[in-house]
Amino acid sequence: MSARTRLLLSNFLIYQIAWFTGVWTAATKQPWIGAIAMVSAIVIHLVRAPRREPELALVGIALVIGLLFDSLLVWRGWVHYPSGILIPDLAPYWMVLMWGLFATLLNVTLRWMHGRFIVAALLGAIGGPAAYYGGVRMGALQFSDESAALIALVVGWAIITPLLMALADRFNGYAHAMEATPS
Repeated sequence: MSARTRLLLSNFLIYQIAWFTGVWTAATKQPWIGAIAMVSAIVIHLVRAPRREPELALVGIALVIGLLFDSLLVWRGWVHYPSGILIPDLAPYWMVLMWGLFATLLNVTLRWMHGRFIVAALLGAIGGPAAYYGGVRMGALQFSDESAALIALVVGWAIITPLLMALADRFNGYAHAMEATPS
């Protein structure tokens, strides 16, 4: 197995483990445990990055976008989080960390979407709401107004995913690692 393949697999697996831990522990009213898992995954990603600064910037930007987007959903009353709310009408800290965790995929596992903005929009419109729905099924969040929430998630993720992909192209600390080693 090549170094690039190991990087792709480990990036995907670390993300999945941290995502599931984050959602599950939020559902069990212990979101701090998931927060530790997500921060750990982000740190691993940054430590392994050949160039840390651009990846750190990308994670930071994703955290801000996530805070704004998910807080809008909370503020509008479309989504309710039973745990992890530190400030009323803002997204819970564990959900904001999910955005930073998602950023760890952009230049590694999801690198193939760089420059494919229509594909990114379509996959975002499907994958984003599907992830939230998975969180609903596990009990980590609730849709207060399911129709409005799903419409907002589809539209929001259809816009945010290509935006994040464009930013990932600009802030890419893995560019040489992913190109240098054939798969």
